[in-house]
Amino acid sequence: MGVKDAVVKRFQGLCEERGIHINELANRSGITPSTAYSMMDARRRHISIVTIKKFCDGLNISLGEFFSSSEFDDLEQEIE
Repeated sequence: MGVKDAVVKRFQGLCEERGIHINELANRSGITPSTAYSMMDARRRHISIVTIKKFCDGLNISLGEFFSSSEFDDLEQEIE
């Protein structure tokens, strides 16, 4: 799994835990729903750390809490 997939999986899990949809998270985070849905799109290659931070703010968690998860422990090498 690559870092983008791990980020998406983590946000999906956090939304599921809280019983919200990505659209609601976008609204809480001050992000447009279209940005949230495009982030979830497997064809989109990059996700901004600023966007990740805004989503974390919407979930009331720190970046440290977000990245302190098993999804990020065994990521594939990004350098090809």
